[in-house]
Amino acid sequence: MLCYSVVKKVAQYMADVLEDGRDKVQENLLANGVDLVTYITRFQWDMAKYPIKQSLKNISEIISKQATQIDNDLKARASAYNNLKGNLQNLERKNAGSLLTRSLADIVKKEDFVLDSEYLITMLVVVPKTSYVDWQKTYETLAEMVVPRSTKLLFEDNDSGLFSVTLFRKAIDDFKHKAREIKFTVRDFQYNEEEMKADKEEMTRLSTDKKKQFITLSLRIIIFFFFLSSQGPLVRWLKVNFSEAFIAWIHIKALRVFVESVLRYGLPVNFQAMLLQPNKKNMKKLREVLYDLYKHLDSSAAIIDASMDIPGLNLSQQEYYPYVYYKIDCNLLDFKV
Repeated sequence: MLCYSVVKKVAQYMADVLEDGRDKVQENLLANGVDLVTYITRFQWDMAKYPIKQSLKNISEIISKQATQIDNDLKARASAYNNLKGNLQNLERKNAGSLLTRSLADIVKKEDFVLDSEYLITMLVVVPKTSYVDWQKTYETLAEMVVPRSTKLLFEDNDSGLFSVTLFRKAIDDFKHKAREIKFTVRDFQYNEEEMKADKEEMTRLSTDKKKQFITLSLRIIIFFFFLSSQGPLVRWLKVNFSEAFIAWIHIKALRVFVESVLRYGLPVNFQAMLLQPNKKNMKKLREVLYDLYKHLDSSAAIIDASMDIPGLNLSQQEYYPYVYYKIDCNLLDFKV
């Protein structure tokens, strides 16, 4: 179960990273450079990775350690990537959305503000579009020391506009209070070129880091649009280690077939492993044919029902037949429609 779990995790994480449809992801899920069904149908034991001169226990431990290592590496890489993605999404949220909440750094300019004044300050106010006329009529009366004719529309979205207004510093509290009463929202913003430059550099850095990590990305950011085709290190790692995990999983299946066959039918070894890929509608008929062919191998299978609870015999996860049977499920992706 460990190998299968790791195979599923790597496959699903590749789907999450590629952010693409089933077909696009599926073509990246290869084993030894070929599609999964082709690998299984042409399966040959890998003597170099898993020497057959070693004991079954040693081979099993080699595969288990390999799967555990891939699982641990995936957790570390996924954690780093998710942190990067989360930080980038936080910055994206700051640069999108309503004027009430979004960052204003990419909207305002230095010339929109009265700077380095001991007495004057420029405030930014979000005004609903339906209240533009009211704003123009009332902004000068919201406090005693508002500079006449100082308002200017700097930016607007679908719902609101961002206005600047200049007033004396001592009038800030009164202005905010009166503005709030009539549904005008004063944004807490101070023009600071160094902080704004740092925010933009952080966005660029995170975007570049994410760009390096994966292969096909259509990530929309308020400033940057990337359409990437080059393969990044994260996706390369996922492809390589998916292949390794899948190959290990199929070798475990082959081991289980061998061990179960020896336990059931004894020595010397005299059995043949086969791959069958029936249509879903023919599954029942195939079971009947196989049962008729091999019922003489294990008469107890004729009276065992997988729904029965028999002490010592776990049938909930593996159905029991007179022949050795293991299912290989290549549908590894859980897509949400």
